[in-house]
Amino acid sequence: MQYISNTAEDRKAMLKAIGVDSEEVLLAQVPKKLRDFKWNLPKGISELELLREVVETGKANHHFHDHACYLGAGCYDHFIPSVVSVLAHRSEFITSYTPYQGEASQGTLQFIYEYQSLMCELTGMDFSNASMYDGASSLAEAVLLALRLGDRKKILIPETIHPEYRQVVQTYVSMMNCQLVFIRMKEGVVDMDHLKKEINSDVAAVVMQQPNFFGLLESMEEASALAHKEGALLIACVNPVSLGILTPPGDYGADIAVGEGQPLGNPVAFGGPHFGFFTVKADLLRKIPGRIAGMTVDKAGKRSFVLTLQAREQHIRREKATSNICTNHSLCALKGAIYMSLLGPKGIKKLALINLKKAQDTYERLLKINGVKPLFSKPFFNEFPLTISKEPKALKTSLKKHKILGPLALEKYYPDFSSSYLVAVTENRADSDLDRLARAIEEVK
Repeated sequence: MQYISNTAEDRKAMLKAIGVDSEEVLLAQVPKKLRDFKWNLPKGISELELLREVVETGKANHHFHDHACYLGAGCYDHFIPSVVSVLAHRSEFITSYTPYQGEASQGTLQFIYEYQSLMCELTGMDFSNASMYDGASSLAEAVLLALRLGDRKKILIPETIHPEYRQVVQTYVSMMNCQLVFIRMKEGVVDMDHLKKEINSDVAAVVMQQPNFFGLLESMEEASALAHKEGALLIACVNPVSLGILTPPGDYGADIAVGEGQPLGNPVAFGGPHFGFFTVKADLLRKIPGRIAGMTVDKAGKRSFVLTLQAREQHIRREKATSNICTNHSLCALKGAIYMSLLGPKGIKKLALINLKKAQDTYERLLKINGVKPLFSKPFFNEFPLTISKEPKALKTSLKKHKILGPLALEKYYPDFSSSYLVAVTENRADSDLDRLARAIEEVK
């Protein structure tokens, strides 16, 4: 391996090569107060004293132990049974890595196989890979798959798709000969008239999110019919918990179903690491990115697991690779598999119903507050948008005083939606949390 030095001349050459004037430009997105942070610890302190300093500093964080979280938009504060972490952190799992010589990693291959089976059962799809990095990269890989299938170069992607997911897709295809066509929204969901106008024989795939970024339910069956009539694929990006009560992608004809696996037994953890799931119908099996584990028998007739398929050239010929994913978030996917195994079909359904009810109760309670109105009047799952006609800074201060995290201000992503917020509700939200949220809003004049 060639040694790479880190001299001032080397750094200067690097900056010139990437076209920036200084290292400061690379750090511009990081707030200066964070870059200038110092511990101010005295020298030579004991472990006991150091631990006390760290704990006291950590109390400045706003976390879910003493704050009620109404933030969502892809990451949700779900309850995670203790056994998920206990099992996932057993030594045979926590030390595992990508099984390049798969047959020597029977435990790893078995849990990947079990994970794949559970994801297929949840989504109603035929095959699942061993997981992706996150929901956004899963969606981007699904778009790449659709573009590889033939000469079609258009992807229809609605404005109701998570804005950050759309940005990731744009980044992935930015150097490709293709066109992203953004479909307008109407009352918070896809404008089907606009979709009908844009779809034609040049379209490789139609992307739909269920529930969408606003938590609202889309007309997936209609979108599927429109896509398939023109010979395009339907890519469904779904919330896995919602599949406890909503129609699974396989049942309405999705060709690819992807999404963020964080709600399945993984903590929010400052936004990651999580895992993305990626499932397909049978005819797309050999186009799938990543790897697939399979079950067979050895010479002695005993059940064993193998790395059945790697539909890519990642290890040796990167330029011909199906995908640039070299490993996957196996440990996070393992937590998802343990979580799904614990709940089972009945448990997932019950969990989804609890989320739905708590969200509906919260929605109805907040609408009774003066100045609070629905942004859209459409069915939702566990997340919904509201317009709160209160001074934003005062509202933020009041929420902080009552130890409430969220809701999410939509103006950051949709400038036209000023004074509008996205409220996410999970099974972790108690009646006392709702009382605090309501008081925090009511106190703002």
